[in-house]
Amino acid sequence: MEPARLDILTFGAHADDVEIGMGGTIAKFSALGKKIGICDLTRAELSSNGTVELRASEASEAAGILGAAIRKTLDLPDRGLSINHVYIKKIVQLIRRFQPDVVFVPYFEDRHPDHGNCARLVEEAVFSAGIRKFDSEDGLAAHRVKHTYYYMINGYHHPDFAVDISDYMEQKVASLQAYRSQFVKTAASFETPLVNSYIDSVQAREMLIGKETGVEFAEGFFTKKPLLIQADLLGDKR
Repeated sequence: MEPARLDILTFGAHADDVEIGMGGTIAKFSALGKKIGICDLTRAELSSNGTVELRASEASEAAGILGAAIRKTLDLPDRGLSINHVYIKKIVQLIRRFQPDVVFVPYFEDRHPDHGNCARLVEEAVFSAGIRKFDSEDGLAAHRVKHTYYYMINGYHHPDFAVDISDYMEQKVASLQAYRSQFVKTAASFETPLVNSYIDSVQAREMLIGKETGVEFAEGFFTKKPLLIQADLLGDKR
């Protein structure tokens, strides 16, 4: 049964994007009782390995491992994520349907153009979703997302803030391992960066961010507006 609303809605261009970038954060906040949704904009039909059907099955398994409340696929074209009014309306409908407080999208600096295009497309939709007179043809009321944050997929960039996932790194790795078609090298695999110790590189990145922030593992994020810190910056309770 779908939840009436979500606390967090995460977007990726392809199934496995959100797991790579923020699987530990999804697992952590899900364990804390937050309702989290995953939306894959495409079916990843142009992936070098696997099939659309297999990727869908793997995505469902990964979402279950992380405790996501829902997973949706919008069936937009792989390698075709242009700024398009029809695409924007589809994303607006999802945002208005689930009314998330927070949206996560890929960081726009990435070797894969679809990841940056996903971020720009969702940014447009987040803005339009809050406009009362923007017609998404679903009859749903406007909804303003409070925060939009950005997660890394490929590579490493120095983040604006991090989330401690030390207790959830195993879940993150398990969610990635669910994508056997993408990360397990076999005799039939087409040679891609993903089948060459990619999960190990993701673990190394989260360990590096963890060391920079004083924990074992952490996921890094970016923001376009300042973060308001309510707690004592010294970390004591006086």
